[in-house]
Amino acid sequence: MAEEKLPSKTQVPASAESQKARQKKAPEFPILEKQNWLIHLHYIRKDYEACKAVIKEQLQETQGLCEYAIYVQALIFRLEGNIQESLELFQTCAILSPQCADNLKQVARSLFLLGKHKAATEVYNEAAKLNQKDWEICHNLGVCYIYLKQFNKAQDHLHSALQLNRHDLTYIMLGKIHLLEGDLHKAIEIYKKAVEFSPENTELLTTLGLLYLQLGVYQKAFEHLGNALTYDPTNYKAILAAGSMMQTHGDFDVALTKYRVVACAVPESPPLWNNIGMCFFGKKKYVAAISCLKRANYLAPFDWKILYNLGLVHLTMQQYASAFHFLSAAINFQPKLGELYMLLAVALTNLEDIENAKRAYAEAVRLDKYKMVEMAQKLGAALQVGEALVWTKPVKDPKSKHRTTSAGKPATLGSNQALGQAMSSAAAFRKLPSGAAGAQLQKPPSLPLEPEPTVEASPAEASGKMREK
Repeated sequence: MAEEKLPSKTQVPASAESQKARQKKAPEFPILEKQNWLIHLHYIRKDYEACKAVIKEQLQETQGLCEYAIYVQALIFRLEGNIQESLELFQTCAILSPQCADNLKQVARSLFLLGKHKAATEVYNEAAKLNQKDWEICHNLGVCYIYLKQFNKAQDHLHSALQLNRHDLTYIMLGKIHLLEGDLHKAIEIYKKAVEFSPENTELLTTLGLLYLQLGVYQKAFEHLGNALTYDPTNYKAILAAGSMMQTHGDFDVALTKYRVVACAVPESPPLWNNIGMCFFGKKKYVAAISCLKRANYLAPFDWKILYNLGLVHLTMQQYASAFHFLSAAINFQPKLGELYMLLAVALTNLEDIENAKRAYAEAVRLDKYKMVEMAQKLGAALQVGEALVWTKPVKDPKSKHRTTSAGKPATLGSNQALGQAMSSAAAFRKLPSGAAGAQLQKPPSLPLEPEPTVEASPAEASGKMREK
């Protein structure tokens, strides 16, 4: 929602009839006018107690008919968190001056804050009839329609707002609509226009960098994240994103240096401690990794990615009961990810629960058949199980030949190196054929998270595109 403006005496005009009526009812009108300015002065100075005292006196003298005093009292109630009380007072202002669009805008805003988005749109539409050239009304209507998931209407009103007045906030909301719809390319186009309009806005630069990062366009991602840090060297979102890129490419020490800077700004950030933990995992310092990941889990207990990483590290350390605990929790929050079921199956196998392990493998294959078979090929090569055991990929084109992987030919565990490392470690513990325990990975990547849980592009999503192939 657009930020509300500070009230002034001229901001809430009354009709000529109401002004004449007040002059008849209040002979001391110049005194009341002076008190209105005193109310305004106390409000902009944030001296709310003194402001409320003057408002009380003003309402007593006018028998509760001073519109401006009621208006400012409603604003103070809203600042104090009394949204319902502020709504009632703004509705009183709208009754006193029914042709004032500002009063209706405030009524709609209070309704929005109460979560009554449909009612808010109705009031904003009434306000639009009184003032069709108001950017704030168009913008806020667009935001309300986003919450109502009516994205087409939201886009129409936001584009109308941009035609009236270009604002960074409107560009951001338009970009979020495209992200909610899963259209990264349209979101990038919107944010590119926003950066052209406001080239020093670090939030826009960071978001655009993250979007390019998600698409794997690393050069432009570095460019925009670097520009964001140029304008604001302490921008922790950009620093965290840059560290995530370095971490994904195996530069764990450099990434940790970046994360130290972020820790000074946001020491209680779950994504930060998740990424630090996965850096230690990449450096094979598993105890430190678990310590950092458990801190991240304490700060964000419902984040499935952190639970995934905890399960992965415990599985690597052959602590199968703990791995089962965290992987089961992750599946509760993300039940449609095949990799989680595959890791869970490994843990169950080593816990000698064969029947449930089979069910977990079957669910993993059902969710992601092609990825599971590819992982089986790579894992077989890493474990050196011999040429007798060969996996074949399902063929999409009936004319194409079956692709097989010989176990005698070494293969790198591509996009799931960390996953393969955990499974290799588990298999080694089960005393599979010789050479399994010696299978080492050169660069086990991390699974970093986004700087903040928002609808914007995140380093977590971007890192998924940047795993080595």
